[in-house]
Amino acid sequence: MTDTLIPEIDEARAEAERLRPSLRTRLFIDGDFRDAASGRRFTSENPATGQPITEVAEGGPADVDAAVAAARRAADDGRWSRLGPGDRKKLLIGWADRIEAHARELGLIETLDAGKPIADTVALDMPETAACIRWHAEAADKIYGQVAPSPEGTIATITREPIGVVGAVIPWNYPAQMAAWKLGPALATGNTVVIKPASTTSLSLLRIAELASEAGLPDGVLNVVTGPGDTVGEAIGRHPDIDCVAFTGSTEVGRRFLHYSADTNLKRVLLELGGKSPQVIFPDVTDFAAVAAQVAIAIFWNMGENCSAGSRLVVHRSVKDRLLEAVAAELESWPVGDPLDPATRVGALISKGHMERVLGYVAVGLAEGARIVTGGSRVLEETGGWFVPPTIFDGVRNDMRIAQEEIFGPVLSVIEFETEAEAVAIANDTSYGLAATVYTHDLDVAHRVARNLRAGVIGVNTYSEGDMTMPFGGYKQSGFGGHDKSLHAHDQYTEMKSTWIQLAES
Repeated sequence: MTDTLIPEIDEARAEAERLRPSLRTRLFIDGDFRDAASGRRFTSENPATGQPITEVAEGGPADVDAAVAAARRAADDGRWSRLGPGDRKKLLIGWADRIEAHARELGLIETLDAGKPIADTVALDMPETAACIRWHAEAADKIYGQVAPSPEGTIATITREPIGVVGAVIPWNYPAQMAAWKLGPALATGNTVVIKPASTTSLSLLRIAELASEAGLPDGVLNVVTGPGDTVGEAIGRHPDIDCVAFTGSTEVGRRFLHYSADTNLKRVLLELGGKSPQVIFPDVTDFAAVAAQVAIAIFWNMGENCSAGSRLVVHRSVKDRLLEAVAAELESWPVGDPLDPATRVGALISKGHMERVLGYVAVGLAEGARIVTGGSRVLEETGGWFVPPTIFDGVRNDMRIAQEEIFGPVLSVIEFETEAEAVAIANDTSYGLAATVYTHDLDVAHRVARNLRAGVIGVNTYSEGDMTMPFGGYKQSGFGGHDKSLHAHDQYTEMKSTWIQLAES
């Protein structure tokens, strides 16, 4: 059981201190660690204490050039792309096995770096990271091409080939998992990768890349360049020798990657962006405790730092008060505290600046006339960390900023409705369309509303994004160009080739 890997708090603190000197902090390029070309480094801070963890190499355009050159050599000489799919599968599964075997170490690293509760990083994030790599690896030798129905005397085939060098830029909220969502399908289909983690959360991916090398991935296949988005991220987006960029992050930054592509080589751009996802509660629900548990998970899990967080509670007026009472009761089992404590369910926000942004939205909500039910202020300030408890606003109108703009924190806006049509209209009245949840016992309502919601991922009577077999992506300003997860993710990292063969007459 993965739960047995979770250390007790004193043990976790001791292990974290022992781990600190061995943290990988240099760029990983062409199978080896190296300093940034500039020699510059930046400080990675612990969100739970506000104190430095270590200093990390600050890459720049020259380092991206070196990483892309290594990835291009590895792509062009066939050391990975021409390796048999079954052989790629074996190497990737070996890598997944190593990630799983080091789940406790990697979870500790990510808890220190991201402020995430250790019960999540060790028991959920790292096993799911390994499972994602393994799932895509298993698919590598099970995807077939096609033979077209061509005329007599010809053979026509439709095949898929690796697109080449993939650039990936990932966020800080799920550093390992979001990397796996890109790396799994990109590598399984034979591409090489240059990936940039968020500058606030670089440490787990550097160690994961080292494990990939230990598992036998050839040099140059996976390269990690750490550093700020406005230098490393832009260099990846503009690089003329990168064939595809996959980005997960804010809609604002996602727009820039479309400009980078348009301004340079028209590389393929895959964007998974923000959300303002509704949780729609109809009046026929009866188990308020069960619904409240799902509501809390949807918005307060991972401190609300989740693109598909259910940040708008669109609830029928007749059941709103009972549901809020049940949510309040549920929150008694959501302690805010030290992320190294396995009892903690709400850890620290990623940075001081982000905490101030979240609290700024709390002030905006009050100014707009909404009412705080619980939370709304910084807590545990004496730790030096950046903690905000679960916060609920009642009396929210859907045109308020707190209902329209992505806060990316533990803030829930409660909006009432009377009719099904009104609920759907409120749910769809946003520039985003990533996820939505519907709670009802009426099968007709469930199907009808799920069909009418403009979102890419729908949960019915549960907050869920589905498992690895289900694509993940959004409508409107939540996504562009592709999806993560499932076999659909393989297609977006490949080029389709049509081959028409004229047979000689006998």
